[in-house]
Amino acid sequence: MKEKIISKATEMFLKLGFKSITMDDIAGEMCISKKTIYKYFINKEVLIEESTETLHKELHHIIESIIAQDFNPIRENFEIRKMIRDTFMTADTSPLYQLKKHYPEIHQKVMSVEKYECHRFLRQNILRGIELGLYREKLEVETYISFYYTLIFHINENTILEKDAQQLEMALFEYHTRAIATPKGIAELENLLALNI
Repeated sequence: MKEKIISKATEMFLKLGFKSITMDDIAGEMCISKKTIYKYFINKEVLIEESTETLHKELHHIIESIIAQDFNPIRENFEIRKMIRDTFMTADTSPLYQLKKHYPEIHQKVMSVEKYECHRFLRQNILRGIELGLYREKLEVETYISFYYTLIFHINENTILEKDAQQLEMALFEYHTRAIATPKGIAELENLLALNI
């Protein structure tokens, strides 16, 4: 039952916002008593914390499965962007923006994990792109990773509407790729943009 509550709560939080959804809303949607929810979660903050942890674990599992498909690094980034877009397509307000505004302590916990995981994924991607000749050889990898994620997290934490955040993220992704790509990498980027993957 705990997993079902987390799953339904996550779906509702993403669609309607962390602040606006109440324990009564979740209980009503699941046709259970509020007492059942409180059996597993002492308060809404604990439910939000566990929901965000579960969502991030699921997202990172999907990212790992995308990486395992052995796409070239530029295509890999497109596939990850597509998965993130599809996951948050029902969200009106950026989830990170909501957390930062209404639940700053939970936001801090999410960000500490997220920054570590994102750094690992992007570092792996850039190094493989250099090996395949898609990214330039003499890159200051750590600088580019720091620059990219500083901007990504700034967008998500400060852009209210999720659709606006996603448009800005896509523009940043293209900007980042053009900055580090070789002519071969830019050709691959142009090809994927044309296919609208």
